[in-house]
Amino acid sequence: MFSRREFLQVAGATAALSGGAGRLARAAAQQAIGQEDLLRFTAKGQLTLLHMADCHAQLKPLYYRDPSLNLGVGDAKGKIPHLTGQDFLQAFAIPARSLDAYMLTSSDFEALARTYGRVGGLDRIATLVAAIRAERGAERVLFLDGGDALQGSYTALQSEGADMVSVLQALKVDALTGHWEFTLGERRIKEIFGTIERKGSSGLNLLAGNIRDTDMAEPVFRGWRMFERGGLKVAVIGQAFPYTRIANPRWMIPNWSFSIREDAIRKSVGVARTLGAEVVVLLSHNGFDVD
Repeated sequence: MFSRREFLQVAGATAALSGGAGRLARAAAQQAIGQEDLLRFTAKGQLTLLHMADCHAQLKPLYYRDPSLNLGVGDAKGKIPHLTGQDFLQAFAIPARSLDAYMLTSSDFEALARTYGRVGGLDRIATLVAAIRAERGAERVLFLDGGDALQGSYTALQSEGADMVSVLQALKVDALTGHWEFTLGERRIKEIFGTIERKGSSGLNLLAGNIRDTDMAEPVFRGWRMFERGGLKVAVIGQAFPYTRIANPRWMIPNWSFSIREDAIRKSVGVARTLGAEVVVLLSHNGFDVD
Protein backbone atom coordinates (compact mmCIF):
# COMPACT_ATOMS: atom_id res chain seq x y z
CA MET A 1 0.00 0.00 0.00
CA PHE A 2 1.39 3.42 -0.87
CA SER A 3 1.49 6.33 1.57
CA ARG A 4 -0.96 9.24 1.67
CA ARG A 5 1.81 11.58 0.55
CA GLU A 6 2.67 9.39 -2.44
CA PHE A 7 -0.97 9.08 -3.46
CA LEU A 8 -1.61 12.82 -3.23
CA GLN A 9 1.55 13.60 -5.16
CA VAL A 10 0.47 11.48 -8.11
CA ALA A 11 -3.24 12.18 -7.77
CA GLY A 12 -2.58 15.88 -8.14
CA ALA A 13 -1.09 15.19 -11.53
CA THR A 14 -3.95 12.81 -12.36
CA ALA A 15 -6.45 15.51 -11.51
CA ALA A 16 -4.84 17.78 -14.06
CA LEU A 17 -5.19 15.17 -16.77
CA SER A 18 -8.75 14.20 -15.92
CA GLY A 19 -10.31 17.63 -16.04
CA GLY A 20 -9.51 18.45 -12.44
CA ALA A 21 -7.05 21.21 -13.27
CA GLY A 22 -7.40 24.31 -11.16
CA ARG A 23 -8.53 24.18 -7.55
CA LEU A 24 -8.63 20.37 -7.32
CA ALA A 25 -5.16 19.95 -8.79
CA ARG A 26 -3.72 22.67 -6.57
CA ALA A 27 -5.40 21.26 -3.48
CA ALA A 28 -4.07 17.78 -4.22
CA ALA A 29 -0.56 19.09 -4.81
CA GLN A 30 -0.73 21.00 -1.51
CA GLN A 31 -2.12 17.93 0.31
CA ALA A 32 -5.26 19.85 1.29
CA ILE A 33 -7.62 16.98 0.43
CA GLY A 34 -7.60 13.26 1.04
CA GLN A 35 -7.75 10.14 -1.08
CA GLU A 36 -11.51 9.82 -0.60
CA ASP A 37 -12.04 13.34 -1.97
CA LEU A 38 -9.97 12.60 -5.05
CA LEU A 39 -11.88 9.40 -5.79
CA ARG A 40 -15.32 10.92 -5.33
CA PHE A 41 -17.14 12.06 -8.48
CA THR A 42 -20.67 12.52 -9.75
CA ALA A 43 -21.67 9.66 -12.01
CA LYS A 44 -23.45 10.44 -15.27
CA GLY A 45 -25.39 8.28 -17.70
CA GLN A 46 -25.76 4.52 -17.90
CA LEU A 47 -22.24 3.60 -18.97
CA THR A 48 -18.71 4.45 -17.85
CA LEU A 49 -15.85 3.80 -20.28
CA LEU A 50 -12.40 3.49 -18.73
CA HIS A 51 -9.33 3.53 -20.97
CA MET A 52 -5.60 3.25 -20.47
CA ALA A 53 -2.76 2.70 -22.93
CA ASP A 54 1.01 2.63 -23.32
CA CYS A 55 1.95 1.66 -19.79
CA HIS A 56 4.82 -0.37 -21.34
CA ALA A 57 4.94 -2.76 -18.37
CA GLN A 58 5.91 0.03 -15.95
CA LEU A 59 4.33 -0.91 -12.63
CA LYS A 60 5.84 1.74 -10.38
CA PRO A 61 5.65 5.56 -10.50
CA LEU A 62 8.34 7.11 -12.66
CA TYR A 63 9.53 10.44 -14.02
CA TYR A 64 7.69 11.08 -17.26
CA ARG A 65 8.92 13.82 -19.57
CA ASP A 66 6.61 14.75 -22.43
CA PRO A 67 8.41 14.96 -25.81
CA SER A 68 9.86 18.34 -26.74
CA LEU A 69 9.27 17.64 -30.44
CA ASN A 70 6.24 16.11 -32.17
CA LEU A 71 6.33 16.61 -35.92
CA GLY A 72 3.09 17.05 -37.79
CA VAL A 73 3.11 16.46 -41.53
CA GLY A 74 1.09 18.43 -44.08
CA ASP A 75 -2.18 19.77 -42.71
CA ALA A 76 -1.33 18.39 -39.27
CA LYS A 77 1.75 20.59 -38.89
CA GLY A 78 1.50 22.95 -35.93
CA LYS A 79 -1.84 21.53 -34.82
CA ILE A 80 -2.99 19.39 -31.92
CA PRO A 81 -1.67 16.84 -30.99
CA HIS A 82 1.62 17.99 -32.50
CA LEU A 83 2.03 21.01 -30.22
CA THR A 84 4.72 20.72 -27.57
CA GLY A 85 6.48 22.84 -24.97
CA GLN A 86 5.75 26.56 -24.99
CA ASP A 87 3.46 26.24 -28.01
CA PHE A 88 1.24 23.85 -26.06
CA LEU A 89 1.22 26.11 -22.99
CA GLN A 90 0.21 29.12 -25.08
CA ALA A 91 -2.48 27.25 -27.01
CA PHE A 92 -4.25 26.20 -23.82
CA ALA A 93 -3.35 29.20 -21.65
CA ILE A 94 -1.53 26.99 -19.15
CA PRO A 95 0.63 28.88 -16.63
CA ALA A 96 4.34 28.16 -16.90
CA ARG A 97 5.95 26.10 -14.10
CA SER A 98 2.52 24.85 -12.98
CA LEU A 99 1.37 21.31 -12.27
CA ASP A 100 -0.41 21.27 -15.61
CA ALA A 101 2.80 22.37 -17.35
CA TYR A 102 4.67 19.52 -15.65
CA MET A 103 2.15 16.89 -16.70
CA LEU A 104 1.56 18.04 -20.26
CA THR A 105 4.84 19.50 -21.54
CA SER A 106 8.61 19.23 -21.23
CA SER A 107 9.00 22.88 -20.20
CA ASP A 108 11.04 23.38 -16.99
CA PHE A 109 10.91 19.62 -16.52
CA GLU A 110 13.90 19.20 -14.21
CA ALA A 111 12.78 21.90 -11.79
CA LEU A 112 9.15 20.76 -11.78
CA ALA A 113 10.14 17.12 -11.35
CA ARG A 114 11.85 18.06 -8.10
CA THR A 115 8.63 19.73 -6.96
CA TYR A 116 6.04 17.17 -8.03
CA GLY A 117 8.03 13.94 -8.20
CA ARG A 118 7.20 10.72 -9.98
CA VAL A 119 3.86 10.02 -11.66
CA GLY A 120 1.89 6.96 -12.64
CA GLY A 121 1.91 3.55 -11.00
CA LEU A 122 -0.51 0.72 -11.69
CA ASP A 123 -1.40 0.47 -8.01
CA ARG A 124 -2.82 4.00 -8.37
CA ILE A 125 -4.74 2.95 -11.46
CA ALA A 126 -6.05 -0.11 -9.63
CA THR A 127 -7.24 2.08 -6.75
CA LEU A 128 -9.02 4.43 -9.15
CA VAL A 129 -10.64 1.62 -11.15
CA ALA A 130 -11.83 -0.14 -8.00
CA ALA A 131 -13.37 3.08 -6.69
CA ILE A 132 -15.20 3.75 -9.96
CA ARG A 133 -16.53 0.21 -10.14
CA ALA A 134 -17.70 0.40 -6.54
CA GLU A 135 -19.46 3.73 -7.10
CA ARG A 136 -21.03 2.88 -10.46
CA GLY A 137 -21.43 -0.84 -10.15
CA ALA A 138 -19.25 -3.17 -12.20
CA GLU A 139 -22.19 -3.86 -14.51
CA ARG A 140 -22.00 -0.25 -15.74
CA VAL A 141 -18.23 -0.08 -16.33
CA LEU A 142 -16.22 -1.17 -19.39
CA PHE A 143 -12.43 -1.10 -18.99
CA LEU A 144 -10.31 -1.07 -22.16
CA ASP A 145 -6.55 -1.11 -22.76
CA GLY A 146 -5.22 0.49 -25.95
CA GLY A 147 -2.05 -1.59 -26.23
CA ASP A 148 1.65 -1.54 -25.35
CA ALA A 149 1.02 -3.21 -22.00
CA LEU A 150 3.13 -6.38 -22.25
CA GLN A 151 6.47 -4.86 -23.28
CA GLY A 152 8.91 -2.38 -21.81
CA SER A 153 10.44 -3.78 -18.61
CA TYR A 154 13.03 -6.38 -17.66
CA THR A 155 10.46 -8.58 -15.95
CA ALA A 156 8.12 -8.43 -18.95
CA LEU A 157 11.00 -9.45 -21.20
CA GLN A 158 12.13 -12.33 -19.00
CA SER A 159 8.60 -13.63 -18.39
CA GLU A 160 7.52 -13.15 -22.02
CA GLY A 161 4.77 -10.82 -20.84
CA ALA A 162 3.45 -13.13 -18.11
CA ASP A 163 3.86 -10.54 -15.35
CA MET A 164 1.73 -8.01 -17.21
CA VAL A 165 -0.85 -10.63 -18.14
CA SER A 166 -1.33 -11.14 -14.40
CA VAL A 167 -1.71 -7.38 -13.93
CA LEU A 168 -4.33 -7.05 -16.69
CA GLN A 169 -6.20 -10.00 -15.22
CA ALA A 170 -6.13 -8.43 -11.75
CA LEU A 171 -7.41 -5.14 -13.20
CA LYS A 172 -10.16 -7.11 -14.97
CA VAL A 173 -9.55 -5.44 -18.31
CA ASP A 174 -12.51 -6.23 -20.57
CA ALA A 175 -10.69 -5.93 -23.90
CA LEU A 176 -7.40 -4.75 -25.35
CA THR A 177 -5.57 -4.27 -28.62
CA GLY A 178 -1.85 -4.26 -29.30
CA HIS A 179 1.39 -2.98 -30.78
CA TRP A 180 4.65 -3.86 -29.01
CA GLU A 181 2.95 -6.97 -27.66
CA PHE A 182 3.67 -8.56 -31.03
CA THR A 183 7.43 -8.45 -30.42
CA LEU A 184 6.80 -11.44 -28.15
CA GLY A 185 6.37 -13.41 -31.36
CA GLU A 186 3.49 -15.23 -32.97
CA ARG A 187 3.76 -18.36 -30.83
CA ARG A 188 3.65 -16.49 -27.54
CA ILE A 189 0.86 -14.14 -28.61
CA LYS A 190 -1.33 -17.06 -29.68
CA GLU A 191 -0.52 -18.83 -26.42
CA ILE A 192 -1.63 -15.84 -24.33
CA PHE A 193 -4.56 -14.53 -26.36
CA GLY A 194 -5.55 -17.42 -28.59
CA THR A 195 -6.85 -16.75 -32.10
CA ILE A 196 -10.17 -16.19 -33.82
CA GLU A 197 -10.69 -19.97 -33.55
CA ARG A 198 -9.67 -20.69 -29.96
CA LYS A 199 -9.20 -19.03 -26.58
CA GLY A 200 -5.80 -18.25 -25.11
CA SER A 201 -4.45 -19.16 -21.69
CA SER A 202 -5.01 -15.68 -20.25
CA GLY A 203 -8.73 -15.36 -20.89
CA LEU A 204 -8.09 -11.77 -22.02
CA ASN A 205 -9.94 -10.42 -25.06
CA LEU A 206 -7.45 -9.25 -27.71
CA LEU A 207 -9.35 -7.44 -30.46
CA ALA A 208 -7.40 -6.83 -33.67
CA GLY A 209 -9.44 -7.24 -36.82
CA ASN A 210 -6.78 -5.64 -39.00
CA ILE A 211 -4.31 -8.52 -38.57
CA ARG A 212 -4.46 -11.17 -41.30
CA ASP A 213 -2.40 -14.23 -42.12
CA THR A 214 -0.11 -13.72 -45.09
CA ASP A 215 -1.17 -16.92 -46.88
CA MET A 216 -4.95 -16.57 -47.22
CA ALA A 217 -5.53 -13.06 -45.82
CA GLU A 218 -7.81 -14.57 -43.17
CA PRO A 219 -8.33 -12.78 -39.82
CA VAL A 220 -6.01 -14.03 -37.08
CA PHE A 221 -7.91 -12.52 -34.14
CA ARG A 222 -11.43 -11.42 -33.40
CA GLY A 223 -12.11 -7.96 -34.74
CA TRP A 224 -14.83 -6.95 -32.32
CA ARG A 225 -16.88 -8.07 -29.36
CA MET A 226 -20.27 -7.17 -27.91
CA PHE A 227 -20.63 -6.30 -24.22
CA GLU A 228 -23.70 -5.48 -22.15
CA ARG A 229 -23.19 -2.70 -19.64
CA GLY A 230 -25.74 -0.49 -17.93
CA GLY A 231 -28.56 -2.03 -19.93
CA LEU A 232 -26.82 -1.12 -23.20
CA LYS A 233 -25.28 -3.26 -25.90
CA VAL A 234 -21.76 -1.93 -26.47
CA ALA A 235 -19.66 -3.08 -29.44
CA VAL A 236 -15.89 -2.69 -29.10
CA ILE A 237 -13.89 -2.85 -32.34
CA GLY A 238 -10.15 -3.46 -31.97
CA GLN A 239 -7.53 -1.91 -34.23
CA ALA A 240 -3.91 -2.96 -33.60
CA PHE A 241 -1.05 -0.71 -34.71
CA PRO A 242 -1.23 -0.95 -38.53
CA TYR A 243 2.49 -0.41 -39.19
CA THR A 244 3.83 -3.05 -36.82
CA ARG A 245 5.81 -4.88 -39.52
CA ILE A 246 7.53 -1.59 -40.38
CA ALA A 247 8.12 -0.25 -36.87
CA ASN A 248 9.20 -3.60 -35.41
CA PRO A 249 11.35 -6.51 -36.64
CA ARG A 250 9.38 -8.38 -39.29
CA TRP A 251 10.94 -11.74 -38.41
CA MET A 252 9.00 -11.71 -35.13
CA ILE A 253 5.69 -11.83 -36.98
CA PRO A 254 6.52 -13.39 -40.37
CA ASN A 255 3.09 -14.89 -41.02
CA TRP A 256 0.88 -11.90 -40.15
CA SER A 257 0.12 -8.75 -42.13
CA PHE A 258 -0.99 -5.47 -40.59
CA SER A 259 -2.86 -2.59 -42.20
CA ILE A 260 -5.56 0.00 -41.48
CA ARG A 261 -8.32 -1.94 -43.30
CA GLU A 262 -10.98 0.74 -42.91
CA ASP A 263 -13.44 -1.33 -44.96
CA ALA A 264 -13.23 -4.10 -42.37
CA ILE A 265 -13.97 -1.58 -39.64
CA ARG A 266 -17.03 -0.31 -41.51
CA LYS A 267 -18.23 -3.88 -41.95
CA SER A 268 -17.80 -4.59 -38.23
CA VAL A 269 -19.75 -1.45 -37.35
CA GLY A 270 -22.57 -2.51 -39.67
CA VAL A 271 -22.75 -6.03 -38.24
CA ALA A 272 -22.65 -4.71 -34.68
CA ARG A 273 -25.47 -2.25 -35.38
CA THR A 274 -27.53 -5.01 -36.99
CA LEU A 275 -27.08 -7.11 -33.85
CA GLY A 276 -28.37 -4.28 -31.70
CA ALA A 277 -25.31 -2.32 -30.64
CA GLU A 278 -26.39 1.02 -29.18
CA VAL A 279 -22.82 2.20 -28.58
CA VAL A 280 -19.86 1.44 -30.86
CA VAL A 281 -16.33 2.04 -29.57
CA LEU A 282 -13.15 1.95 -31.69
CA LEU A 283 -10.31 0.72 -29.49
CA SER A 284 -7.39 1.83 -31.61
CA HIS A 285 -3.61 2.04 -31.50
CA ASN A 286 -3.49 3.83 -34.86
CA GLY A 287 -2.53 7.19 -33.44
CA PHE A 288 -4.45 10.47 -33.63
CA ASP A 289 -3.75 11.37 -37.25
CA VAL A 290 -4.69 7.95 -38.66
CA ASP A 291 -7.86 7.76 -36.57
